[in-house]
Amino acid sequence: MQNQDTKVEASKPQTTRERVGLVVSGLDAAAAVAAIVEAEAEGVRLIWMTQSTPLPDALGIFAAAGAKTSSVRMGTAVVPTFPRNPLALAQQVLTVSDLAPQRLRLGIGPSHRPIMEGVYGVPLTSPLEHLREYVSVLRAILWEGEIDHHGRFFNIHTKLTRTPRTPILISALRENAYRLAGEISDGAISWVCPVPYLVEKALPAMREGAAQSGRPVPPLIAHIPVALSQDRQSVLLAARHRLCMYGKLPFYASMFANAGFPVSSDGTMSDELFDSLVISGNEDTIRARIVDMLAQGLDELLVMPVVVSDAVGEQARLARLIGQL
Repeated sequence: MQNQDTKVEASKPQTTRERVGLVVSGLDAAAAVAAIVEAEAEGVRLIWMTQSTPLPDALGIFAAAGAKTSSVRMGTAVVPTFPRNPLALAQQVLTVSDLAPQRLRLGIGPSHRPIMEGVYGVPLTSPLEHLREYVSVLRAILWEGEIDHHGRFFNIHTKLTRTPRTPILISALRENAYRLAGEISDGAISWVCPVPYLVEKALPAMREGAAQSGRPVPPLIAHIPVALSQDRQSVLLAARHRLCMYGKLPFYASMFANAGFPVSSDGTMSDELFDSLVISGNEDTIRARIVDMLAQGLDELLVMPVVVSDAVGEQARLARLIGQL
């Protein structure tokens, strides 16, 4: 069930700048902390980080960044659920909350079979059922401070000395996942989904899930790759380098087909699909596209830089653009 604080927070009017977050790379923990500090100085109000394997821990980076910043919010997009017991994850959340109170948004998700089974050696069993139970456990620990849970996946009995009441968001790809997000979460985080698919399929599914639970519709945070370049061929090359793996993942291939962009039998993604996923151009063009996407009904944007030629310079320009929205 959605918490009362989240309902109040969601009802507050937000400026455009507060609805656009910047993805910071986690390749190097010290560099990531420095980038978050710099982004806050540029006026960015929300930072997102992925939790990729085997890169440094995103929540550890947020703990360090929280001690060096004063107001920027930070969100994970997303922490994989299968390798981490929810109680252990809650302990990490408590650490970040102590250092940066009310500034963390916890995005979680089941990840994908090639990663869970091929890298971690963990069976990916009933991912949505696992995610539903995981959210239920986290909600009890982080919001109520006490849990006595005996389910299919977890048996946990404990109390916390304090409750950080951290918003819990979930990753979503297909309509059933968006429906689940509407039903149980504080928000859905998309990844590599064309905007028309989000507007026409994801948002209605979230509304259905929320109506089924008798709760307000939580926000949809849309992942938007952005390339600061007006050279289409350079953008396509950079986008293929950054995103081509998703065409080879069955869940994504199915979503792309449902969105009207089927991939080839070997997982190759078309130029038209990349055009639908990546916004590109100069600062004025990208600013106009961001405003237009928000006007289409998306609640927030999660802006991920697609590096064309200068990773440091393009990240700084994008931070400056978002900070001036």
